[in-house]
Amino acid sequence: MAGHSKWAKLKHQKAITDVRKAKIFSKLLRVISVEAKKAKGDRTAPSLRAAIDKARAANVPSDNIDRAVDKASAAGGAELEPVLYEAYGPAGVAIIIEGYTDNRNRTVQELKHLLSKNNGALANPGAAIWAFTKTDEGYEATTTVELSDEDGEKLSNLVDALDDHDDVSEVYTNAA
Repeated sequence: MAGHSKWAKLKHQKAITDVRKAKIFSKLLRVISVEAKKAKGDRTAPSLRAAIDKARAANVPSDNIDRAVDKASAAGGAELEPVLYEAYGPAGVAIIIEGYTDNRNRTVQELKHLLSKNNGALANPGAAIWAFTKTDEGYEATTTVELSDEDGEKLSNLVDALDDHDDVSEVYTNAA
């Protein structure tokens, strides 16, 4: 009965939670890198301090945080820049995609591919942002769209696919 021990079960559960943690950690560390680059390594800068606090709240190890700040503060390295993309999903749902990338061309092509596979399309700048208001936490929908169960499932699959992308940090929709 190989693979049926208690340890094997725990090992499989731990592997799943470790993958989830790794995605969250990498996104938070990417934000820290961008903010450290802006602040030129000054850990007392408000934006960097907020990013570090958010990472600590998610239990990111201090060594990882320090490494991200030091790496971003050092000369050279990949320059991460914030990006904002607008898209339309199933049933005309407006989608705002925020992220950080070191290569805009690669990121936009990968997002176009993900959107086309999941009944979505990339929109021109300003085409979808009208349906949102910028707040401290991100974007909040001002107008909402009612979805059928089928379209809701399609939108859920699309948002999950976008969240799994390494360059995407936040996805906002105006679905009710």
